[in-house]
Amino acid sequence: MARIAGVTIPSDKQVHIALTYVYGIGETTSKAILAAAKIEPTTRVKDLTEADEQKINDIIANSSKYSVEGDLKRLVTNNIKRIKDINSYKGLRHKAGLPVNGQRTRTNARTRKGKSIAVGGAQPKASSKT
Repeated sequence: MARIAGVTIPSDKQVHIALTYVYGIGETTSKAILAAAKIEPTTRVKDLTEADEQKINDIIANSSKYSVEGDLKRLVTNNIKRIKDINSYKGLRHKAGLPVNGQRTRTNARTRKGKSIAVGGAQPKASSKT
């Protein structure tokens, strides 16, 4: 079990796939990191030596190109907070819990809006005795 940037990556996967388990590293970035470390992307994580793991950790930690995990999450959260504070259109959409980037909301958008709420008056009224 290798730990890269504070995340335990799966040991039975290939290195270029396993690196994508770290928040902020996608496939392209993982291949660039492995090229800089001179490690074959198709090797399994369990076959990596301690020196190889240390190379990958050093490249991620010391390079200003890659921000990962806590730093990246903090940056994204601060950006969203800033646009909420200045009351931009995107900020208002974030506050309302609606899609931000211009997606349609008449249909779909259920992930962002949550479970649908039935409109009142759809159920028949119960008869009352007089």
